[in-house]
Amino acid sequence: MSYPPLHITFLGTGTSSGVPMVACDCPVCQSGDPKDNRLRSSILIQSPETTLVVDTGPDFRTQLLRQSVKKLDAVVLTHSHKDHIAGLDEVRAFNYFQQKPMELFATCATLDRVKMEFDYAFSEHRIAGVPSINLNYIDEQTIFETGDLQIEPIPVWHMRMPVLGFRFGPFTYITDANRIDEASREKIRGSKVLVLNALRHEPHVSHFTLKEAIALADELEIPQTYFTHISHQMGFHEEVTALLPAGRNLAFDGLQIDLLNS
Repeated sequence: MSYPPLHITFLGTGTSSGVPMVACDCPVCQSGDPKDNRLRSSILIQSPETTLVVDTGPDFRTQLLRQSVKKLDAVVLTHSHKDHIAGLDEVRAFNYFQQKPMELFATCATLDRVKMEFDYAFSEHRIAGVPSINLNYIDEQTIFETGDLQIEPIPVWHMRMPVLGFRFGPFTYITDANRIDEASREKIRGSKVLVLNALRHEPHVSHFTLKEAIALADELEIPQTYFTHISHQMGFHEEVTALLPAGRNLAFDGLQIDLLNS
């Protein structure tokens, strides 16, 4: 199946606390290397017709300004945790400049939480200046479209919480997972590029470790994998990168990749 060229920008690659972590004096949090500074995980995807983000965490405004994002057609949410939705209010700037509501795609459970967290945006008596958002309910088993992009949801597990990853043709993005069932693994197979969460080296109850993420990428035979949702416990970007096998890399804020027509 043909697919439009994709330009992908990592808006944030940090875990829920970000790096540096508030009040932490560890060497990584004190690092002067920009690649050790990680805002909460989010990604920007641009095709010839469509610009969207996956997740709008607490750093969303800073991320948009840092990358000079002038156009945004849609938001896609992986799940309802605060570090993935807290910045959604910032879409009101695009409402103003684009003169239309923002399209939001998520499961029923995630959108129900969004309506609770941002109740003022969905009130019958909305006041001026609040976000205008069109809610698009997606099914975890059904491919959906926005603009010239077809998006395939990939159900994964964040401990006992169902979370969605997404496949955009040759590119798959998964965050906040520690288990992926075989049916979802089959949906990932064949990706040219995989983005996968890798929190740290030590085991965690709801996230892959770096070792586990590498093993999964190897099992699925993904040519290029980038790891995201990284904590300060991972260590210095430069030192960890030097130990990784070929085709396996830590992502960093501002990293950009291009995937041409397939």
